[in-house]
Amino acid sequence: MAKIFLITGGARSGKSSFAEKFTLELGQGKAAYIATAQIFDSEMAHRVKLHQQRRNNSWITFESPFNADKSITLAAKTFDAILFDCVTIYLSNFLCNENLDDTESIYKNFNQLLENLISAAKNSTANVVFVSNEVGAGIVPENKLARIFRDLSGLANQKLAAQSEKIFLTVAGYAIDIKQFGVKI
Repeated sequence: MAKIFLITGGARSGKSSFAEKFTLELGQGKAAYIATAQIFDSEMAHRVKLHQQRRNNSWITFESPFNADKSITLAAKTFDAILFDCVTIYLSNFLCNENLDDTESIYKNFNQLLENLISAAKNSTANVVFVSNEVGAGIVPENKLARIFRDLSGLANQKLAAQSEKIFLTVAGYAIDIKQFGVKI
């Protein structure tokens, strides 16, 4: 039976590298990669290039800045393991298309977006590994968009964690399975 996994951590903590190795092990050397990034500037182009250089022909990439639930369903028809990298970029794509003056709709639409992702993962035959940034450890952001992003990122991580077989926290290039040590609050 397929399982969901969550890998989270701060920026440059090693979460994507760990997730790639972990997903290939689940897929016995072959996996699908759900890429959520959109390239709008040279910095993002550089980040995407670094990710692509780490991957070899063991990966098939599905570009999915939107409607990634459909890509999960499609990829699961061929692959036993899927890497979704990353939830927070996907959330950012979502927020850029929302009316920031309608907070109630943002949360409603966000819940539907996450429900679609989780449902696609749970109903697939593939193991799905979600990568997500841990962004809530800093100060309260000064602007509304950043506060909404931080709050929704935290909620997304909690919802994915609740469905996950294992939750890995990455720090300085090391991963810890926090579900085995943690207590659900």
